[in-house]
Amino acid sequence: MRALEKVRVAALEDLTPLIGTKVLVDGKEIGLFLTEDGNIYAVNNVCPHKQGPLSEGTVSEHSVFCPLHDQQIDLETGIVQEPDTGCVETYEVEVIDGDVYLCL
Repeated sequence: MRALEKVRVAALEDLTPLIGTKVLVDGKEIGLFLTEDGNIYAVNNVCPHKQGPLSEGTVSEHSVFCPLHDQQIDLETGIVQEPDTGCVETYEVEVIDGDVYLCL
């Protein structure tokens, strides 16, 4: 089994609760989200419906709403909430010494 690669993507102090941040890793856009309860989530930054930039969406609890069509996406699972369908890829996140890493 291959070990996960950890890639530093941000400093924790640079993240703002409820405001998404777009990062690029190996040419892929990933949205980082710091929730009000202090959890950090990372998902593919492209909405599956109309390819809206999720990092520009509204964050509420553990969901982000696509800025184009208001689809609600669960940040933990990447699943689009009913009645809409679809999903986005999610990524494991670790905070080490104040830096945010994606586990790829």
